[in-house]
Amino acid sequence: MIRICILLFVAISLFSCNSKDEIPATILKPSKMQAVLWDVIKAQAFTDQFVKKDTSKNAAIKNLELQQEIFDLHHVTKDEFYKSYDYYKNNAELLNRVLDSIIAQNERNKQIKIKPFMAE
Repeated sequence: MIRICILLFVAISLFSCNSKDEIPATILKPSKMQAVLWDVIKAQAFTDQFVKKDTSKNAAIKNLELQQEIFDLHHVTKDEFYKSYDYYKNNAELLNRVLDSIIAQNERNKQIKIKPFMAE
């Protein structure tokens, strides 16, 4: 009986040590996902604000081209990104952390750009 209790305790301990936030190896890590997703968001905004106004360009094709450039820049494939994106969408807490990091980084960048130059 004691052996069974010890075995049960060890099994529970092993399973409880496995973090629910552990991200599978095939999924982009949060810092990488943050960087890629931020660039994808900026590309979409660029497409919406500028490319769609240019009637000589196909906005959807241009957006796909920009995304491919982003994936190449970050050394990820389109499939890796979208598989990771789906994973993060299904894990709201992780997605919120990534989005919060993007927002915080954007706010820091705004503060850096807005600071006036003060001559002494």
